[in-house]
Amino acid sequence: MRTSQSGESAETAVEDVEQVHTENSFLVTLETHEDPQKMSALRRWIAVFVISHGALCATSASSVAAFTEAGTATAFDVSHEVTILGVSLFVVGLGVGPLLVGPLSEVYGRNIIYRVSYILFLIFTFPAAFAPNIAVFLIFRLLAGCCGSAFLSVAGGSVSDLFPDSRVVNPMGVYTVSPFIGPTLGPLIAGFINQNLDWRWTYRIDLCWICGQCILLFIFVPETYAPVLLKKKAARLRKQTGNPKYYAPLDRRQGGLASAILVSCYKPFQLLLFDRMVLLLNTWNALLLGILYLAFQAFPIIFKDKHHFNVQMTGLSFLGLGLGMLLALSTLPFWNRLFACKAKQFGGTYPPEVRLIMGQVGSVLVPIGLFWLAFTTYSGVPWIVPMIASVPLGAGIFFSFMSTFMYLVTAYRPISASAMASNSALRCTFAAAFPLFAGPMYDRLGTVGATALLAGLTTLMAPLPFIFYRIGERLRKKSPFAVN
Repeated sequence: MRTSQSGESAETAVEDVEQVHTENSFLVTLETHEDPQKMSALRRWIAVFVISHGALCATSASSVAAFTEAGTATAFDVSHEVTILGVSLFVVGLGVGPLLVGPLSEVYGRNIIYRVSYILFLIFTFPAAFAPNIAVFLIFRLLAGCCGSAFLSVAGGSVSDLFPDSRVVNPMGVYTVSPFIGPTLGPLIAGFINQNLDWRWTYRIDLCWICGQCILLFIFVPETYAPVLLKKKAARLRKQTGNPKYYAPLDRRQGGLASAILVSCYKPFQLLLFDRMVLLLNTWNALLLGILYLAFQAFPIIFKDKHHFNVQMTGLSFLGLGLGMLLALSTLPFWNRLFACKAKQFGGTYPPEVRLIMGQVGSVLVPIGLFWLAFTTYSGVPWIVPMIASVPLGAGIFFSFMSTFMYLVTAYRPISASAMASNSALRCTFAAAFPLFAGPMYDRLGTVGATALLAGLTTLMAPLPFIFYRIGERLRKKSPFAVN
């Protein structure tokens, strides 16, 4: 009896193994020529530049509204405080949008999200350019921000799709600098437009820029998300061969499409609520960006009120920040050598926490730049001095965010878009809220006191990346989402 039962068990086990083997033989894989990371370097870099340009365009659209506030207030007969919402609501949209588009890119792919979101970005910017009243203007600024936000979350996932961990530093650096140069480039462009044309031309010219970006997306950016590429290949093979057994991992997801979308959209919230490292890094970034947007309010006061710059020259005062970011970007060869040494030290692959060394440098540079800026805002100090002070501030901002972005896309690679979405949502929420009380703060404390207060806050935050470096590995190993 026992012999019979054991024989049946053995036969069942053999049948199970054969069934698994048969199923696995129909599991679709990517050939070398189909792998996004095996595309030519030129094609991958063109895609990175187009994606980065999309982030630059979207974020510069947030700050151009700051230079249209006087025109909007006059045209719509509203107070200056109401016109500030043109910036804040757009930034709110940049924060809310990634919570939807980031996870959806892990269901439908990156490309369709880019194309649909940017077409909607173009459509919703049109009513803002021709708004008949303040309500229409503000509503469509919010909607435009939501649609332009894809490049603040999905783009980081695309970069990680195109490059392995060992080579992701340079392309991630190009992408990282784009959404932060955008807010400094916006005032420069808007300053020249508003000095010479009606304020509505700011948004009309922005429409032309967005339209050009849409064309570039359709021509130069391929689909890069491997699970979606596998799903499309499986569908193609089923159609070509007539064999319904071909499948991709996404085809075997539990539940229907609606439940898959719901689970994906919940992912950024899960990361914020249940992953301590993500919460800590995102909170640090959010506070940093909120303080940066507060500091932005000092530039028109310093250069327009104290040094008597006109509108277009006030826009040029933000060049120091952009120069600092570009100088920081130029140091990437040094960081590549450092990370290569760390890889040898760790036997080939270093932990993601090594990326936070860059953030440690940034956390020191930011308060240096802010203190320097604070104590050179007097009208008797030559205008070039506070502009130079913004250079280390820009470099520190780049290093701080670059380290976080690289950490998120390497430690959470399969869900990198969701990880970036959680970061974008939190930091944009702070960036939208902080400028609302900038005016009263600078009126009460003055440019020296208010900017020195911000410098003091960033000094208190300076030890954070050093702490994260020490505790990161322990927290990551406890995470249900990180790649260990």
